Amino acid sequence: MNDIRSIRAVRRSGQRSRRARGLAAAALAAASMALPTAAAAAPAPPPSHAADGAAGTTSAAGTANTGESVTALHQQIRAGSLLRSHGTAAVCPRCDARVVTTGVGDTTPLRAAAPAGYGPADLSQAYGLPAASKSTGTIAIIDAGVYGTLEHDLTAYRKKFGLPACTTASGCLTLKDYTGGAQPTPQPTGQGAFVEEEVAVETALDLDMASAACPSCHLLEISVPWQDAQDDNDVSTGDFAQAVNTAVASDASAVSISYGYSADVTNTRGSILAALNHKGVAIAASTGDSGFNGGVHQSWPSDLPSVISVGGVTLPATGDPTAWWSGGSGCETDFAAATGQPAAVTAACGHHRAAADVSADADPATGVSVYDTYAPSDHEPGKWLVVGGTSASAPYIAGLFVRAGHLARVNGPKSLYGAPAADFTDIVSGDNESYHLCADYSGVSASLCTAGPGWDGPTGLGMPHGLGAF
Repeated sequence: MNDIRSIRAVRRSGQRSRRARGLAAAALAAASMALPTAAAAAPAPPPSHAADGAAGTTSAAGTANTGESVTALHQQIRAGSLLRSHGTAAVCPRCDARVVTTGVGDTTPLRAAAPAGYGPADLSQAYGLPAASKSTGTIAIIDAGVYGTLEHDLTAYRKKFGLPACTTASGCLTLKDYTGGAQPTPQPTGQGAFVEEEVAVETALDLDMASAACPSCHLLEISVPWQDAQDDNDVSTGDFAQAVNTAVASDASAVSISYGYSADVTNTRGSILAALNHKGVAIAASTGDSGFNGGVHQSWPSDLPSVISVGGVTLPATGDPTAWWSGGSGCETDFAAATGQPAAVTAACGHHRAAADVSADADPATGVSVYDTYAPSDHEPGKWLVVGGTSASAPYIAGLFVRAGHLARVNGPKSLYGAPAADFTDIVSGDNESYHLCADYSGVSASLCTAGPGWDGPTGLGMPHGLGAF
């Protein structure tokens, strides 16, 4: 505990700026790349754009900063071919989001005058969701820093796609600091402003996906310090744990975390472990965007037994969904199993916690539309972006739990493993071995890297088919 206090004190010193300067280097190190297009897999209802421009669907009009028409970009996303001529860049070092860029090897975000990525109705059809959304439960989103145009941008997204308004004035949207108080003012200048601008893409993605999953739900956005977007230490994980407790105290029905940190003896035990274990509250976390993790330690907090670990799929409009080649999967050898995880699943990890539990669209090549205008640092508002990563899938899954409303039965991922197979679209092809090969690790099953019938590491039980599993 004294070590954590010491780290927190260092953060408050002039060393903050030195850490923050590393963000630009991290963004370049994670620079855009052309990603492989996955092959066909198991059947699923594809997104439909027969009524482009109608409420809830992607509107294909206008141009992007590349000179391409939104219509052309939209068609590339439907085909899963967007990244043949565009790249991606990491949003922040600890975020699990990737924004599509203007070209392969470029870090300039692809900005458009209208949404080119998938919208709420596209995703709803792909997952076979009912038309009505009636729940008014609360989805809590935890993100780093303060997003100065959050309410403005969320309003624009929801209006564009015909979703009901969700504002602070109406009580639908609530903004809190991780301690439970009011959020601080945004960083006005310098490295803090730069980091908060970058992370605004993550926050916008999280809120937009929660809105798409449950248009009638209330939203609670909780901010942790902006340094948590880059610092991989127990101060950051402790801040997130405190934010989860704040969300639960605020009557949130689900919590979404789209960040990943190194697991250690502090954040997998004691008060931090307890903070992410709340029966009746669905806590969803992204598995990461670096493929199979090597089979020893999964990204925190998706490694925790009480957390629903959310992986990623590639979701073309025609053809079948596949495992996203970069979606995270792996083992957490500090735990015997996730809550309710059957022995047949943990066997893939030598009878330890295996990830993922479930999945949803995460490939930037079949990315989602996100609206973000926050630009205090570079003064270039993004407007409509195309974003992917398991940061897209985690808040969507969290939203489905609240929309379904069966929170009393939630105990980590246990209810998912008890659901009928028909409640999922099984993903049976694709792999995530671009970084590590399962064959290189003894005692690790090939199913941790390669999608196949039933549970597998990259996609878990599969992607949603209706609300039955939730």
